[in-house]
Amino acid sequence: MNYLILIIIGVAGVWVGYRLAMKRKIHSINSQAAKVKVENMEKVRELARAKDRITNDDVEKLLGVSNATAERYLNELEKNGELKQVGGTGRGVYYQKPNK
Repeated sequence: MNYLILIIIGVAGVWVGYRLAMKRKIHSINSQAAKVKVENMEKVRELARAKDRITNDDVEKLLGVSNATAERYLNELEKNGELKQVGGTGRGVYYQKPNK
C-alpha cells in the first residue's frame, strides 16, 4: 500500500513538473514571436516612410511572410492610424500615409 502511494505521488510530481516546463516553454516562444512582430512592424513602418504607397506584396517580399501575415501587419497599422487603405479588395489595394 505504501508503495502505491509513493508511485501516485511520483507520477503526480512528474506530471506537475512537465506542465510547468511546458508553460515556461510556451511563454518563451510567445515572447520570441512578439519580439519578431515588433521588429517586422518597424520594418513595415520604414518601408511606408520610404515609399508613397506600399502593397501587401511589398510587405510579403520585405519580410518573407505569408499573404495573411502581411495583411495582418498592414491592418494593424491601419487600425492604429499609421496607414490608410486605398481600394477595397484585390490587386488594386495599396496603403499610404494618412493625410493629416
